[in-house]
Amino acid sequence: MQSTSRHHLVPREEGSRHGPVVDLCQPCHSSVHRFLSNRELARRYASVEALRAAEELQTYLRWIRKQRVERISNRRARR
Repeated sequence: MQSTSRHHLVPREEGSRHGPVVDLCQPCHSSVHRFLSNRELARRYASVEALRAAEELQTYLRWIRKQRVERISNRRARR
């Protein structure tokens, strides 16, 4: 079973400690933060719709949609 983590749509570091959050699978959450800075997330991608449309994530999103969830590993755990 794939675990999820809470993603603050406006990162806490950008002033949104109590703002809206969404649950993302851990690999997707890690990828969002790998491809987008907290400043970009706060200014341009503060909604699920905006995240889905982010040009920086399109290659990843096309790939992840084809994967079986059970086989996706958490990239953070490899460090």
